[in-house]
Amino acid sequence: MTTKTDQIVPLRNFVIAMTELVSQSKDEVTLVNASSKLLSKLITTDTWLPEFCTIPHPDFYQQYLLHADPLERFSVVSFVWGPGQKTPIHDHCTWGLIGMLKGAEIGQRFKYDFMGNLVSDGPETMLHPGGIEVVSPSIGDIHIVSNAFSDKTSISIHVYGANIGAVKRHIYKPDSGEMKNFVSGYSSKQTPNLWDRSAEIRSQLN
Repeated sequence: MTTKTDQIVPLRNFVIAMTELVSQSKDEVTLVNASSKLLSKLITTDTWLPEFCTIPHPDFYQQYLLHADPLERFSVVSFVWGPGQKTPIHDHCTWGLIGMLKGAEIGQRFKYDFMGNLVSDGPETMLHPGGIEVVSPSIGDIHIVSNAFSDKTSISIHVYGANIGAVKRHIYKPDSGEMKNFVSGYSSKQTPNLWDRSAEIRSQLN
């Protein structure tokens, strides 16, 4: 899965299309619907994903930044789940898309009932390659996600309506529903080089 300059073109095109989209509209419904179509196309193959963004950690799921919009209007992240790894119950405080690239994830949504208790919101769902799930404070933003496999890695591509690594979010205690603030950051200091077109331009000089 080592990425060459020409292989990263799908990610570059996705970032360009997302930049145009967020520049044209701030309506969440429009953004989510249009972004879902773009993400659905991106996750039809994994050849564009840099190898360093596919490496699991033995103890923790990894959140590799693929791109953050300079104005922090959106971000694109590769989530890499080692066998059996899962998140705590958490929220996002912005709209987000989860696109399954490889393997599978199990998700469980939560909500507060009329008594103020944190309870399950519907049954668990399974996300398979090519599938997309939407989260947002307007439609349901609290969930827990886990790798569906105990013996192999799963990878999903996430798109958020903010620089998600810098958003103040919340982790929830399952027994009491108590919230704790957290900021996720990112798992790698390195980001893919989307903009080196030198090989392409050189080939046109001959």
